[in-house]
Amino acid sequence: MTLKALAINCTLKSDPAEPSSTDAMIAVLAKAFAERDVEITETVRVAGLNVLPGVTSNEGEGDEWPGLREKILAHDILVFGGPIWMGQIGSVAKRVLERMDAFLDETDDEGRMPSYGKVAVAAIVGNEDGAHFSSAQLFQSLNDVGWTIPAVAACYWVGEAMGSTDFKDLDKTPDKVTKTARMVAGNAAHLAGLLKTSPYPG
Repeated sequence: MTLKALAINCTLKSDPAEPSSTDAMIAVLAKAFAERDVEITETVRVAGLNVLPGVTSNEGEGDEWPGLREKILAHDILVFGGPIWMGQIGSVAKRVLERMDAFLDETDDEGRMPSYGKVAVAAIVGNEDGAHFSSAQLFQSLNDVGWTIPAVAACYWVGEAMGSTDFKDLDKTPDKVTKTARMVAGNAAHLAGLLKTSPYPG
């Protein structure tokens, strides 16, 4: 069975050419997913798009959310990446979650949201505490709007508080991160495969 994943990078850096620790963490997960024959087809840097504030699927002229929404829903797995700021998930990630609120009103005849049967995992980085709180924010919000969260669904790294070393600057990916990434990818691929062959009944 062929499964596809899309990664969204919710860094605050809008320029895709600017190095991002979130990209580095997504790359670790991409390698782990490849071991499960799951391809991350693209990494979208959300801050580089004009995703307007709001809670509908189209906020009007210039809104680039509809295109990103279409990409997200065309995949089986969402890798939701973002940095920790002030002990919580960053503002770009929150905007994505707010836009997904529209799923609540976009159900099919069986009451299923467009995200039903799709799996989401998290890739979180930062130089402060907050990885657990950030993943809790993501998973509660994503589950509210129909995503399925597998066991061991977050791969994260946090450096020394107020330190100057970022994840992208490490000479080597820590073994614990690599091991966790494999668990995240394995569980996500397994669950996505089950849901693809046996969808939620509604």
